[in-house]
Amino acid sequence: MNSGKAIIFSAPSGAGKTTIVNHLIKKHPELGFSISACTRDKRGRTEVDGVDYYFLSVDDFKKRIDSEDFVEWEEVYEGNFYGTLKSEIQRIWDSGRHVIFDVDVKGGIKLKQYFGDKALAIFVKVPSIEILEQRLKDRNSESSSSLSQRLYKAKFEMTFEKEFDYTLVNEDLEHSLQQAEKVVADFLKQG
Repeated sequence: MNSGKAIIFSAPSGAGKTTIVNHLIKKHPELGFSISACTRDKRGRTEVDGVDYYFLSVDDFKKRIDSEDFVEWEEVYEGNFYGTLKSEIQRIWDSGRHVIFDVDVKGGIKLKQYFGDKALAIFVKVPSIEILEQRLKDRNSESSSSLSQRLYKAKFEMTFEKEFDYTLVNEDLEHSLQQAEKVVADFLKQG
């Protein structure tokens, strides 16, 4: 089995981890994005199956759990499962690249435990819960109920920051992107 390094970005929803990960993928061709599997509906018309996520039915997802196809999985919200397929990691490693993850906090902790020293786990956070709330509102993808649910979850997720190797406070995006580039480049240079 081929293997490489793993770079894990986790954050409460709305902290900016996806923007940072997308930037790093453009800057580092040696990184391959791990496409997560999920059971939620696509957001708008922009998300593409097999590009943004592998969109699975709840039944298909549960069958894959039973087959032990996942490195990690979680029922993030009731009826909404997310997970990392073993085959996805192998696909990236077989291409000679290192894998980069954009996952929720629980998933990030499980991936760090799975990969150990071969992984760099980065926790992305915003300076305050108020800023996070505004970012989520600006997305225009949340109902008031889902916004409340995400903020409640974010407060809980912030308590796991110490489980990660590095914390990136995403206050100024340009500065955050530079910081992320440096941390990731340093990790990839290590033997």
